[in-house]
Parts: sequence; structure tokens; C-alpha cells
Amino acid sequence: MLAADTLASYGTLAMFKDVERIAKVGDHTLIGAGGEFSDFQKIQRLMDDLTGIDRNNDDGFSHAPHEIFHYLRAIMYQRRNKMNPLWNDLIVAGHKDGKSFLGNVDLIGTAFEDDFLATGFGSYLAIPILRKKWRPDMEEGEARALLEECLRVLFYRDCRALNKIRIAKATAEGTAISPAYTLATNWESASFETIKGGLDGDGGW
Repeated sequence: MLAADTLASYGTLAMFKDVERIAKVGDHTLIGAGGEFSDFQKIQRLMDDLTGIDRNNDDGFSHAPHEIFHYLRAIMYQRRNKMNPLWNDLIVAGHKDGKSFLGNVDLIGTAFEDDFLATGFGSYLAIPILRKKWRPDMEEGEARALLEECLRVLFYRDCRALNKIRIAKATAEGTAISPAYTLATNWESASFETIKGGLDGDGGW
């Protein structure tokens, strides 16, 4: 499963609040992206070209998630070598032939696989939660709740995050991406209510 919020910022302005940062590639693969959204659109066009070749050949073959992962690694590394990188941190997930796949590729072509991954601020705030609560035998509902918890913490702690999210999954039956929905939040925690500096309730310091 993958999860991402729907915010794209223009500098410090939270400008676009309904972008899709998870995309389908063929019938078996999902790609989630952090970083420059226009570069992610370029990657999506490259993926459309790749899957278009599969359709045009019409021989029943389609690229597996790990093959798309290695293709993206080559693209990112080649662009880095030309000093014109695609400024994205990508997560590739999929399921084909009874095998699940999850891998990460960054803007300089560094690539690795793991049981759970995160990009951006999630590398600092979500990974500790995943390390504590992830299990290899989690049900879909448990996994969705865990992803929602991670994104809720990111919304509380990261000023470049939004509580409007999408969740996607890859199974033996194919891939699916949920419509965008809003996470419930609670700002009554003492750490949010306690005045830590600046004006007090009476307008003094």
C-alpha cells in the first residue's frame, strides 16, 4: 500500500490542494512521488510510453514492478550524470506473479528495497512509527490505519503537509487508488495549546 497527501506547494505557498502524487503504471505497479511535481509529470509520460509499447506489441507481456523499478533507477542515474536530475524521490510498489515489491529511487539514482519506505519528512517522522507497528502479516484495514496515523502525524508536525490524502494498494487482482479524503484531526493536545513564547492571553509578553 502507498499513501500521500494531495498538496503541491509553490515555494512557501500551499497552492494546489488536489494533486495526484500516486500513479498507476500498467496493471501491476504503483509509483508515489515526493519532490518537484512537474518532474513527476515527466516521469509519468515516460511510464506511459513504456506501457504503450507493451500494449502495441499485444503479446501478453507487461513489465513487472521490479523491472519498472530498475528502469526508473537507470533514468534517474542518467539524468544525474547529465547534471539535469529529475528532482523526485520515488517509491515503486506492485504485485505480480504472486510476488510483492516495494522499492525506493531518489534523484541521483540511489535505489534499494525494503519492507516499508517513506520520503521527505516521512523519513524522519513516519519511519519510526512504521518500525514500531509494522508486521508482515497485517490485514488491509490495519495497514490503512497505520498509513493514516503516519500522515496525521506529518500533518501535525510538517508545515508543508495536508490532511487530504489518497491511499493506493497493489494486489494479485491489480492496483487501485482511492479518491481523496480528509483525515480527522484533533488539536486539543496540550503540546498544541500551551503558549511557548510571544504574546500571552492578555496581549503581553
